[in-house]
Amino acid sequence: MSQSGQDFGANDWLVEEMFERYQADPTSVPPEWITHFQNNPQAGTTSAPVSGAPKGGTPPTPKTVTPPNISMPGTAPAAPTPAAPVVAAPVQTQPVVRNVNAAPATPAQPVAKPIPTLATQSASTLEPIRGVAARVVQSMEASLTVPTATSVRAIPAKLMIDNRIVINNHLKRTRGGKVSFTHLIAYAMIKALRAMPEMNAFYGELEGKPALGKPEHINLGIAIDLAKPDGTRQLLVPSIKGCEELDFGQFWVAYEEIVKKARGGTLTVEDYAGTTVSLTNPGTIGTVHSVPRLVQGQGLIIGVGAMDYPAEFQGASEATLARMAISKVITLTSTYDHRVIQGAQSGDFLKRINEYLLGADNFYDEIFTALRIPYEPIRWASDFAFTKDDEIDKTARVQQLIQAYRTWGHLMADIDPLVYVQRTHPDLDVVTHGLTLWDLDREFATGGFGGKPFLPLRKILGVLRDSYCRSIGVEYMHISNPEERQWMQQHIEVGLPSIEREEQIRILRKLNSAEAFESFLQTKFVGQKRFS
Repeated sequence: MSQSGQDFGANDWLVEEMFERYQADPTSVPPEWITHFQNNPQAGTTSAPVSGAPKGGTPPTPKTVTPPNISMPGTAPAAPTPAAPVVAAPVQTQPVVRNVNAAPATPAQPVAKPIPTLATQSASTLEPIRGVAARVVQSMEASLTVPTATSVRAIPAKLMIDNRIVINNHLKRTRGGKVSFTHLIAYAMIKALRAMPEMNAFYGELEGKPALGKPEHINLGIAIDLAKPDGTRQLLVPSIKGCEELDFGQFWVAYEEIVKKARGGTLTVEDYAGTTVSLTNPGTIGTVHSVPRLVQGQGLIIGVGAMDYPAEFQGASEATLARMAISKVITLTSTYDHRVIQGAQSGDFLKRINEYLLGADNFYDEIFTALRIPYEPIRWASDFAFTKDDEIDKTARVQQLIQAYRTWGHLMADIDPLVYVQRTHPDLDVVTHGLTLWDLDREFATGGFGGKPFLPLRKILGVLRDSYCRSIGVEYMHISNPEERQWMQQHIEVGLPSIEREEQIRILRKLNSAEAFESFLQTKFVGQKRFS
């Protein structure tokens, strides 16, 4: 561990590397590191030498280990066989007469090849671990002194997947950006830490006696794995400070900023110091279940596994999975310091995260409000029975839902750019029509809606909301002429049109020209009536 007043946890190796660069050339490190080392002269020293690391300026000579000869048990080592002289075959000058009636000769038995010995095996070498890698070794060995235990919980990811689709579709239409699953899980973790502050603790010593540390803030460390140009990988764990005061929008911005700084190599000393709990996501590389190491100075680290269907259903088709209401699952692990956190607390902590990711305590409502999404989130519900009779019944319910959007969809349109309102209407809620989130990936007869005879409910809802509930409200079902209503439906129910970039620029220029002309008229003819 560094000997400064700040605890860098898993980032101690980086402090060591910066200190070595500072000693060689102070101008080679950023100014904040220079100030840190001037205020803490022992910040880059280690508390214990690493086994195998060089103590002097000259690295030790690598040791060569030659394995002994290996022979078959119960036999003597094989002696080298001298090479037989090569004799040229005699050249025949007379034709050879063969008896075609003679019995064919018995083929010779195959001769077994001699077993090669391993006497010529290449020698192995041992090279000392130095620099950053040596610091990582020391941190890992120090982590073994922390008595840890791990709790595991599998969480259905269906609701998180569906609400993330709604969130990212809204962001795509408005401000841009993208919300990842890690954002949602990390925010659920922060919300659980607010409800259970005893999980935000660490072990320390007070006058040589065991003590319980209670941090004032939740400083969430994010494990970021970066690939170096030489093919090696680097693990950084910067932290987001004061997470308990952030709503989801602020946390999302802070998370993206810390990741951007890590990838750009612009992290400062403050970004590494003061981490109280950590989150690592090896699931991005396919790891299903992870038990990460807990460094000294922290009491909790959460590991996130890969998101996939249960192993017994991974061979099923998408239609079968939708019909059986099989959700993808994600495994969370809670590795904690058993000196300050008990197993029951860890299990209850994962239970709270599970409940939040299923929408408890208005979890997704908070996220939608923070991002100013003008619609209600999708709600968790158990699937209804799905038999042949129910299939016919649900098809009728989907038709009722389509008719409801045509009649009342304009009431959910986001047509006020000055006031944020989360618009709802009971007749436009799928639950009102006996449908749930498990029906989103099931196909239903549309009666020609969307130009297709069958469509998944997710696609049907997407077209309906893009047609009736975006920035334009359309009300036409009061028209008595059925041909006119059908014409309106054919031209409205086409979803969100895709506009090329050049066309968007042309529209923007036209709007700017119109705005400039309006400003000119207002300035030139003050107080005059105009109809524009």
